[in-house]
Amino acid sequence: MTNHEPSPSRSAAPHGAADAAHAAEALRQHGPWKIKATRVTYQDPWVTVRRDEVVRPDGSDGSYATVGIKPGVCVIALDDAGNVHLTEEFHYAVGRITIEGVSGGIEPGDTALETAHRELAEELGIAAAETIPFGTTDPFTASVHSPTALFVARGLSHGPPRPEATELIHPVVLPLDQAIRGVLDGSITHAPTVITLLRLALDAG
Repeated sequence: MTNHEPSPSRSAAPHGAADAAHAAEALRQHGPWKIKATRVTYQDPWVTVRRDEVVRPDGSDGSYATVGIKPGVCVIALDDAGNVHLTEEFHYAVGRITIEGVSGGIEPGDTALETAHRELAEELGIAAAETIPFGTTDPFTASVHSPTALFVARGLSHGPPRPEATELIHPVVLPLDQAIRGVLDGSITHAPTVITLLRLALDAG
């Protein structure tokens, strides 16, 4: 052993044990999983892609990628005649026109209720005297975190819509039972809209 090679120290083992204990404490429990490290691989105002290095429930090491989407709302406007007011618009991700409730992202500092009223006014020009919360849904729980607050709007009054420049929205007015048929025959597929319409049908029944 040369002068440049430190001799073993009795403190080396306790120091290593302390490092191991510190590493164990650094693991973040996530249900039956443990997260060792997190890295954001992509982020914009709407979407965050995150990669976690994990210890799986079986004790093996691995990685898990998740997509976070800005929390949002979905609102179904129901008029006194029993018609629902929906939107028809091309949606980029699915590459086709879909029929949906009024939807939009919740901006920082805003509440879900404020967002529901804002989106109704922007997309369909509707103001609602009553907005009933129908809870929150998670459209896809395995890899996407995108909580969506559901509302039904009643006591409607109408004015001019104020859509954003990228929104080419056509209003659709359907009797509730016809909208339910659209859910059952697969022509209405937007999950928050489907849940809200089905709940409305159950309440009506």
